[in-house]
Amino acid sequence: MALGSWAFAAQDQAPNRPEFTITARDFQFSPNRLEVTQEDLVRLTIRSEDIAYSFAIDEYRIVRRVPARGETRFDFRVDRAGTFRFYSNLTSDPAHSRMQGELVVRPK
Repeated sequence: MALGSWAFAAQDQAPNRPEFTITARDFQFSPNRLEVTQEDLVRLTIRSEDIAYSFAIDEYRIVRRVPARGETRFDFRVDRAGTFRFYSNLTSDPAHSRMQGELVVRPK
């Protein structure tokens, strides 16, 4: 019985692993809002349906390039609660500056 209790406690502490796919097209992210819980291990796939983009979240030091008609996939842990802006930081076209969204991290 003690072993079962220990296994249950260990399982409770395992992080959630939400997965999201964001589509980048016509200088827009879709969806442009993601909601997760603090300490989640997030898997993010970003797909371009036309030109090259980037995906950046300053507070998490994330900057990834998304190739034209390609995709980029990566994992990261959300270790602090808050609302964080994500955006394309490319400068090849002024329209990149309009590409924004938000990552909402609820407290654990």
